[in-house]
Amino acid sequence: MKFNSKLIHGGISEDEATGAVSIPVYRASTYHKPFLSSNLKWEYSRSGNPTRAALESLMADLENGTAAFAFSSGSAAIHAVFSLFSAGDEIIIGKDVYGGTFRLANQVMKRFGLKFTVVDTRKLDEVLAAIKPGVKAIYLETPTNPLLEVSDLAAIAKIAQENNMLMIVDNTFASPYNQKPLELGADIVVHSGTKYLGGHSDLVAGIAVAKDEKIAEKLAFLQNSIGSVLSPDDSWLLMRGIKTLGARMRIHEENAQAVIAYLLQSKYVKKVLYPGLKTNPSFEIAKKQMKGFGAMISFELADEYQAADFVNKLRMISLAESLGGIESLIEVPAVMTHGAIPREIRLKNSISDGLIRLSVGIEDKEDIIADLDQAFKNLD
Repeated sequence: MKFNSKLIHGGISEDEATGAVSIPVYRASTYHKPFLSSNLKWEYSRSGNPTRAALESLMADLENGTAAFAFSSGSAAIHAVFSLFSAGDEIIIGKDVYGGTFRLANQVMKRFGLKFTVVDTRKLDEVLAAIKPGVKAIYLETPTNPLLEVSDLAAIAKIAQENNMLMIVDNTFASPYNQKPLELGADIVVHSGTKYLGGHSDLVAGIAVAKDEKIAEKLAFLQNSIGSVLSPDDSWLLMRGIKTLGARMRIHEENAQAVIAYLLQSKYVKKVLYPGLKTNPSFEIAKKQMKGFGAMISFELADEYQAADFVNKLRMISLAESLGGIESLIEVPAVMTHGAIPREIRLKNSISDGLIRLSVGIEDKEDIIADLDQAFKNLD
């Protein structure tokens, strides 16, 4: 099946017991064993649940992986992936990552003996220079949060394979609609399912997808052992959201193109960050490995204007954490999503205090632009 059909019919798309075309929400915590010796598929819902299993099967199909695992949040999925490694192991990590990932790596995983080396994953020489005994993996986002930087996944995968390292890619911003890291050589893909996959700002979820059975077996063990699994209700909501991912993304991206054209001509904006701009140094790489460029835009205001003054004047666009919902969402990373990163590190990584991140929704594009326009004009 092609991708949009797979969104609807992939994985386990019918209930085995009844033929229902919408998988039921199985809220059972445990399952009856007719006999002590019975070997049942379902025993306890932390270990496996039919609703969650249908979601996981669908995500494995969409990312072309061996198996997928659903967690209670994106951070929980990343925690499980980091838990594949042992004290003393080192992970190369991209310099531009979600603030929660930075916090997890530096304030939690380091306490258990993991080591992290930060590099600009766009620069292959930096990646190569960071490789030494004890390095077990490379972890990166592309496009990154919030600078929308793009790394060459196929080139990094080649380096990882040649050095017996795992390659882990956070595919949240692109979604499987626009990018397939496993096909480009990655070993594990993670998602915040809260974002484009769910798409309606009504759930929190995380996904990890493994390329091969060996990694899948280890992630299955960790999912069951750590126990931060996605609930049956949220699993069902996430499946329902995924069914419309293709339809939503087409509108998201159409709107984003209109917003970018508006921002580029605005006297109030000095810089626009978007992988689909031909002026972006990574444009050709993004064009090569992505189907589309997504609907995330970051920008900086002209020097005489303050980010807080602008975002506080918006009326329809919501000032809120998160992204990828049907509604347009805006935030200031320095004080919101990336507030966990010390200011000196943020500034070193080009996350200025005035950087603004916009998740373009599926409202009428004229209304999105009108709201931006009135907020800009109220700065004068």
